[in-house]
Amino acid sequence: MSSPSLTLTVWAGSWLSGHAAPDDVIDALHAWAPMHLVGAHDAAAAASAGLPERGVSDGAALLLALIRQVDSAESAGLRLVLPAPGDVRGLPAGTDFAGAALATGEGVVVGAPGAPGLGLVPHREGPDVLRWSVFALEPVPESAADRGLGEAEFAMREAVRDAASALTGIPTVGTDGRRADPREEIATEVAELARHRYPGSLPPRAARILDTADQVAAILTVAGRGGGLRAGSASATAGREAVLQPLWTAVREARVCAVTAALRAEHHP
Repeated sequence: MSSPSLTLTVWAGSWLSGHAAPDDVIDALHAWAPMHLVGAHDAAAAASAGLPERGVSDGAALLLALIRQVDSAESAGLRLVLPAPGDVRGLPAGTDFAGAALATGEGVVVGAPGAPGLGLVPHREGPDVLRWSVFALEPVPESAADRGLGEAEFAMREAVRDAASALTGIPTVGTDGRRADPREEIATEVAELARHRYPGSLPPRAARILDTADQVAAILTVAGRGGGLRAGSASATAGREAVLQPLWTAVREARVCAVTAALRAEHHP
């Protein structure tokens, strides 16, 4: 899995629908960090979530309590957002939650559209600590248009081909001036994403789309890396960004689509 927000969304959805235990969700979150801190962003969030106005509370279990508090009946009120500059679909415009989710590149929306709800945004405070900021949403925004699993799966098949072509077409050299073979780095990226497991109730097609999105993301990460690999020239760097950006958009869209479909299937098997 690609992010703590994705993990929380799919596992909490499985828990809400009765297919996973609370400990399963907590174990999945602990794969990202052994310590999770939860704190209200401001007084409004504290009042909405029943949290202290200042300070943080320890424990991933608190995230489940907040989700259950808002979404007591079904996983249909749980939604993953993966915003990026120029792509803020699903975010409530002009809110602190939108700004925080955009800065982090991820977040979770809890609650039915049009009703009061919560926004959750994680950010790493150290190698072993994730802090989740809780935001009040008044109201929860409407979800972005759903592409459908068939379209998302086709888009990922196309993205695999395009990402591979982009990687081979980008001149890369190592920091020592030698041309670098990116295959080992891609394998490492894929292995890191694969260590985060899915709920057993996740529909196979959704899991397949998420796995393919992870493969594409691994290729794009290596292709766009500026550390161990660097573009051979300034013009190559600009060309690289132009090629990779739409592929990253396809990855984000596929992930959101797969998670949305999985939550729907959890509630309507």
